[in-house]
Amino acid sequence: MPDARISVVTSPSIRLLATDIDGTLLNPQFQISECDLAALRRAHAAGIEIALVTGRRHTFALPIAKQLGFGLWLISSNGAVTRSLAGETFHRDLMPAETCRRLVGAMQEFRGNAVLTFDTELKGAIVVEHLDEMGPSIRRWLEKNMEYIEFVVPIERALVRDPVQAMFCGTMARMSQALLALEHAGMDGAITVLRTEYPARDLSMIDVLNAGCSKGHALERWAAYRGYRREEVMAVGDNHNDVEMLEFVGHPVIMGNACEELRGRGWTVTHGNDACGVAAAVQMALGADVSENRVLRTWRTGIKDHHRK
Repeated sequence: MPDARISVVTSPSIRLLATDIDGTLLNPQFQISECDLAALRRAHAAGIEIALVTGRRHTFALPIAKQLGFGLWLISSNGAVTRSLAGETFHRDLMPAETCRRLVGAMQEFRGNAVLTFDTELKGAIVVEHLDEMGPSIRRWLEKNMEYIEFVVPIERALVRDPVQAMFCGTMARMSQALLALEHAGMDGAITVLRTEYPARDLSMIDVLNAGCSKGHALERWAAYRGYRREEVMAVGDNHNDVEMLEFVGHPVIMGNACEELRGRGWTVTHGNDACGVAAAVQMALGADVSENRVLRTWRTGIKDHHRK
């Protein structure tokens, strides 16, 4: 549990609050807690822009974003696509098909763990060869997206257009081997490699994107477009793929359940995703006092109100 008094932002100078989704905004039951939902609505009403920044593809993040109840922009696929809730596209950073073809060729041993995603809402948005080598967690995710999946063998045949990204998904041990293979793939300077890990679920995802593409680059681009200085931006995250985003902003906040890599950087720590950590971060953004008892009291009140409905 973090220190009882987490942090105080001495002046309500935050104009943009960017939050990750999985492991951050979503609690362990993969839902938005009532207190986090109410807090984000308060921030929005106070004039703070809210952006969701996620490794999910845009379509898979939409149901989460729509729960907030107000218009916003989504930075999805780890920074590759920036698009509004209404479907307006601000920026796309796609991987050239030829680069992806080279990547798949260099990762022959892991093609059974490979997933390609494309910027479409039709079947073929997700392409795999088969599901046999995917771990249980990834199989469940793929099964939820079955209407978008196309099975193509060999997977290179799907590269008739530029993909959003390639992914390699599987167990922690298997993806550790894949990371080593990527280091020796001869792709330096052509790709960005980001990882997201959930050790408790024995789940690791390696996202391979176009060179220079990340949550941080996308958020920096969006902040510049909106006229926000980095000192006016807060970001909340929990995993390895959030590092660039947290490094960019003036107010980086990590979840109480954040991975060890994030914990060693001296960033402000909020509560975990099981205890309304995003709500506590919003209170910081609003310049409010952030004490553990106050946050938990707000959380419990929100839960009671929810059950009364």
